[in-house]
Amino acid sequence: MRNPSYFNTPTEPQVLLVSIWATFGMAALGIVLGLAVGSQAIIFDGVFAVIDASMTVLSLFVARLLAREGSRRFQYGYWHLEPLVAAFNGSILLVLCVYAIVNGIRGLLTGGGGEVSLDGAAIYSVLVCAVCVALYLYQRHANRRLDSALIRIDMQSFMMSGCITIALFFGFALAALVEQWGWPQLRPYADSLVLLLLALGLLPMPVRIVAGAMRDVFLIAPEALHRHVRQVVSAVVERYGLVGFKSYVAKSGRMHLVEIHILVPPDFLAGIARYDAIRQEIADELGPAIRLDQWLSISFTAKPSWT
Repeated sequence: MRNPSYFNTPTEPQVLLVSIWATFGMAALGIVLGLAVGSQAIIFDGVFAVIDASMTVLSLFVARLLAREGSRRFQYGYWHLEPLVAAFNGSILLVLCVYAIVNGIRGLLTGGGGEVSLDGAAIYSVLVCAVCVALYLYQRHANRRLDSALIRIDMQSFMMSGCITIALFFGFALAALVEQWGWPQLRPYADSLVLLLLALGLLPMPVRIVAGAMRDVFLIAPEALHRHVRQVVSAVVERYGLVGFKSYVAKSGRMHLVEIHILVPPDFLAGIARYDAIRQEIADELGPAIRLDQWLSISFTAKPSWT
């Protein structure tokens, strides 16, 4: 084992790299086996995995950028790219799911497709489900330390893929049972029905990804973060007899942005050391619930127009 850090203390890029290779492997298996057994549902699952892996490659590139310092052109860093990648990822998967739903409905209306080998579906389901469970557990263990939004999205993808693969197998198994129960005319509809159910089952995942990413893209203030900041700063303002404050919060990817403008009395005399002490007190009470090492700005002024 050349690089034990991939398993003991992996970095975010290492975790994503393992995910990429595993997902491309599952995708190739799905497409090849789907063509072999004549199943649109298995092919769709493989194509879904290909697109998901391609998006993970993009996520890996962004993760490496996030580890860098800002440049002359990106002086605030690259944190804003994370929700953009998530939104793009979710949008592509959403379009694919809608396309599969349309194809599934069309197949049901036009008499279904060919018969699918249950043995092939069983082999595919067992292999893919085992890989999904292993990767989900691996990423969950790594993300307890890394706390990465990109890995968290990837975990959801593996969990959903594993559950859907099991459902895919049971769908084909049910079709085989229906044939044995005396309705062989329903067997050709199995693949289109499984494709439709598979796409509908996967649909909530890209919807959640896009919705969460767009909240970050538009810098919508998280309600819990807003309440936490106001509670902490209100107590500090009251403790020191200050006039009031205004706070502005946002979240973009893994980064929290917190700006606090504190209004002091015109006759409030204090040296820079005392102002810094108040800043440190606020920072200590805000953390570690939010990541303040990236953006926390606290200013003091006696003019309300500056808050």
